[in-house]
Formats: sequence, C-alpha cells, structure tokens
Amino acid sequence: MSQSCVVGIDPGLTRCGIGVVCLQQHSAAIKPVAVDVIRTPIDTDIARRLLDISEGVSTILDRFQPDAVAIERVFTQHNRNTAVGTAMAAGVAAMEAARRDIPVTFYTPSEVKAAVSGNGHANKAQVTAMVTRILGLVEEPRPADAADSLAIAICHLWRNPLQHKLREIQPPSSVADAVGVHMTRTRSKEF
Repeated sequence: MSQSCVVGIDPGLTRCGIGVVCLQQHSAAIKPVAVDVIRTPIDTDIARRLLDISEGVSTILDRFQPDAVAIERVFTQHNRNTAVGTAMAAGVAAMEAARRDIPVTFYTPSEVKAAVSGNGHANKAQVTAMVTRILGLVEEPRPADAADSLAIAICHLWRNPLQHKLREIQPPSSVADAVGVHMTRTRSKEF
C-alpha cells in the first residue's frame, strides 16, 4: 500500500506536541498513526530541556521514518520569553529532521487553521473538533498540543499534495508496521 507519512510538530519548551499521520495514496484518506507530547519541567535548565526535546523528536523520526516534517512557525506572541522558547524548540526539531535529510516545512498558525477548518481564525476547540473528524477518531486528542501537532501534519499533506504523489514510487516501509508500537519517553497514544 503506497502512503506518505508526515510528522507534525507543535513546538514548545514546556509541551512539544508531535503527531504522525499517513496519506493513503490509493484512497487519499489520512490515517492517524501516533500522537505524543514531550513535556519538560520549567525548573530545569533550558539546555537540558532542549536536549529532552531533541531526544523525543529523534525517537519519533527514527521510529516512523517520515517523508516530511511540518512545524508550526512562531509568528507572533505577546510574551517574548515564550516566543524564544518556542523558537528554540522548533529549531531543535528542524535540526533533527535535517540530520536525517527529511524535508522540513514551517506553517503559521493561521495557515494550519485555514487548512484544517477553512477559517484562519478558528479557535482551538474548532481545530480539535476538525482534527477529530478528519482522522475519524473516537475521542478528541488531548492536550491541545497533541491536536495541534496532528493539524499541522494534516495541513502539510493537504497543502503539498503533488510532493506526496511523487513519493508513491518509494513509500516508507516502517510505517505500515507502526500499529502496536509504544513510545517510551512520554505518554503517547497510538491509533
């Protein structure tokens, strides 16, 4: 079965959401594969927190061997410290993808919201509801960082369809066996 796999990352220093989805080429259906949130304690040294995020992202990339990584871009935030931490987490995730020669694309929050819900100003509840519906999930992914990471991956698949059609020739081999694999670093959910 030909499929393209994308890892979506909702970067954050305290909570970094990671969602894995695959596009089934023959049916154009998007299948959820896994979702996780890497958590780092706020009282830990920033360098250590970035290392934890790096290791968590590495685990996901090595396990699922995606065709692409999509990361939410820091667009604007009122709190400068939060924006800096988010940008650092995004940079670490992009670096881990680059180490593996996996293409990385950044999307603004409004691009993700528009792709998933049709409204670039949708609220978190609307985005979560649409992610749940699109992926055919029984319950909404929690916390919001998990749902956002899946939305980012969906956005990438829908905004770059030609890129994924071209990869039909060499689909990832490890994704088909992903069901039943459990991540050990943090609490995770496999679909």
